[in-house]
Amino acid sequence: MIATLWTHARRLFDEIKGVVLACGLVLVAQTAIGQPFMIPSGSMEPTLLIGDEIAAAKYAYGYGRYSAPIGTLPMNGRVFDRAPERGDVAVFALPHDPKTTFVKRVIGLPGDRIQMQRGSLFINGVEVPRRRVGRMTTSDGERAIKYVETLPNGRSHDIIVTPGGGPRDDTPEYTVPPGSYFMMGDNRDNSLDSRFAPEEGGVGILRAEYLIGRVDRVLLSISPNPSWLDVLAAPTTARLSRLWHPVR
Repeated sequence: MIATLWTHARRLFDEIKGVVLACGLVLVAQTAIGQPFMIPSGSMEPTLLIGDEIAAAKYAYGYGRYSAPIGTLPMNGRVFDRAPERGDVAVFALPHDPKTTFVKRVIGLPGDRIQMQRGSLFINGVEVPRRRVGRMTTSDGERAIKYVETLPNGRSHDIIVTPGGGPRDDTPEYTVPPGSYFMMGDNRDNSLDSRFAPEEGGVGILRAEYLIGRVDRVLLSISPNPSWLDVLAAPTTARLSRLWHPVR
């Protein structure tokens, strides 16, 4: 009798241990390796669409206060710190509201001079080349022109601009201080990014401590951002072409 009870107890313990281990591995994968985020706005169109679910690779930039494996930690600096590269798509905590996360592209590195002139991007006094490739309609129903923009390090990505322009088509020249980055959305006329001060709802110049991780792929995508119950009821709302879609 005792031997039978011990056998059942041992089997139950092994099953619980397996579940706990599996949950632990998922927790580590989500918090230390990558963390999922859903795209709620069109500020990164056409690269990221409303309804895209992405994962931020935390290990790409090391671990700081807002990318710690467990919640937000009162720490200074970063562990295993690695600087972002120009052109990376990065997730970060919004400096004036760290509970809110933004996704933008790294455009300016420490020491760079960034300016917009007549809707064109200038880095260190040189206009960034772009090539027109077509037209598209944004999630807001606006018609936009699509370009391929090539940054000084040779990395290319799509951007869109609206024919009427935006409120930050002309800016002063910003100098990026040490340990900071200039972030911009690919939807140049509909993005609250480093061109906008925090008191305007924008990002301002982003300090490295707010970085969470780099976005390399779209995990999955649903349109037009319905609930998962809607997706189950109507599977055609899932954008299968964006499953595991690379982000450049």
